Amino acid sequence: MTPIRPTPAAYAPALPVHADPETDALCDSGLPHELAYAFGGPLHFLLPHRFDANVTAFRAVLDALDVRGTIYYAKKANKAAAWIERCAANGVGVDVASVGELRQALGHGVRGPDLVVTGPAKADELLRLATAHHCLIAVDALDELDRLLAHARRGPAPRLLLRVLPPGTSDSRFGMTDTELDTALVRCARAGDGPRMEGFSFHLSGYAIRPRAALAARLVGLCQRARGLGLPADRVSIGGGFAVDYLPHTDWQDFLTTQRPAHYHAGRAFAAADFYPYHSPIAGADALRALLTTVPPGHPSTVASLLREAGITVLMEPGRALLDRAGCTVFRVQGVKDREPRGAGTGQPGDTRPAPPDVPGATASAGAYGIVTVDGTSLSLSEQWFNSEFAPDPTLVTPRGRAERGRPYPACVAGASCLESDVLTWRKIVFPTRPAIGDLLVYRNTAGYQMDSNESPFHDLALPPKIVIESADGPPRWRLDRRPAS
Repeated sequence: MTPIRPTPAAYAPALPVHADPETDALCDSGLPHELAYAFGGPLHFLLPHRFDANVTAFRAVLDALDVRGTIYYAKKANKAAAWIERCAANGVGVDVASVGELRQALGHGVRGPDLVVTGPAKADELLRLATAHHCLIAVDALDELDRLLAHARRGPAPRLLLRVLPPGTSDSRFGMTDTELDTALVRCARAGDGPRMEGFSFHLSGYAIRPRAALAARLVGLCQRARGLGLPADRVSIGGGFAVDYLPHTDWQDFLTTQRPAHYHAGRAFAAADFYPYHSPIAGADALRALLTTVPPGHPSTVASLLREAGITVLMEPGRALLDRAGCTVFRVQGVKDREPRGAGTGQPGDTRPAPPDVPGATASAGAYGIVTVDGTSLSLSEQWFNSEFAPDPTLVTPRGRAERGRPYPACVAGASCLESDVLTWRKIVFPTRPAIGDLLVYRNTAGYQMDSNESPFHDLALPPKIVIESADGPPRWRLDRRPAS
């Protein structure tokens, strides 16, 4: 086939991740190919030292602002045991929402008092187990509070937060209205010395700083009100919502302003609002700093000052932000086929024809592209199942390392299932050269929510194993993630 020569108008701008020499070196080391051969399929590799570094960054913000705080890793972001092992080693708490998650956290050494139990309408078994291990429980509704208080009459005293429904979010499934909160406070006060009502929490979608800061200030006021009823109320949870900065600003803005259906396989259309904000100027621990240094409306001082003055501990539940740059997903190329753009040849929508054969003088149509099929499915790259696209470009890795630039080759990336919708990357990525069978595609920075939120052994395909890579004082070493049997 004649090489496809991409033109800028025919394909969306490239979206390379921020520079990461360590992962570059790992791709060039030959280890990903060895692992793909050993396990015979796709895999995820994990970098626990990056998790440790992100924890350190969050703690540094708390120390710099003289704010008492507790970090709970949001376990839903990734199921690997490695992160819980690092939580236990670093004295970090864990945010869990099921009996299985709670048991796994305990089994990997995190103490019950260092667990916070979230999620709506918790099962009685979860409430019983959480109470027995002195976990902190975020109560989401009055009937849940009643069940928890009933547990208190029969066993250990529960520790609890009351979850607040944020203003302007009446459609949210989470939290209690002002009237319900009033009732909950009275019931907690009347329960006497049994339950310990330690404060308030909220669930707020999105990454905007000011609304979260305003809610944090409101929760400080609620704590002071609860203290007037004789309740301890000495902590507030601001939840998660700490963005991750995957891509440089210019690349992301160029992409958003130029992307259109012709840039995607099958003319798939995405609006800008469909995407995660892959560039965020304030991300991770910097987002925590921004929140704590914000002066909320109607208050004379920052959130940090309000917390200090009221003697309140701030709780946070970052997931994606603690996993930033802490893992990658690896697929092996199983096949490559060439396609003309939609409608080429007959002018009919959806018509596709192979690009011309490799004959001297033959040319490929503008917008021609390939379909790269890999040895896994898009169920292992979860963003694709939310009517969205995981935007960062994968890295093409040959047996010799990262592919050198040759004749650029645009292609989408499809999974190995029989579903038309099983596409890992709908966008026609311009690879540095045509991928070959046996090459690898390394999707970077996938530890946060991408690896396993929607994983499935569809077609009886094995779930991609998680491989822990450690490289202290020598070449990289690897081991399987130690996740206990359910």
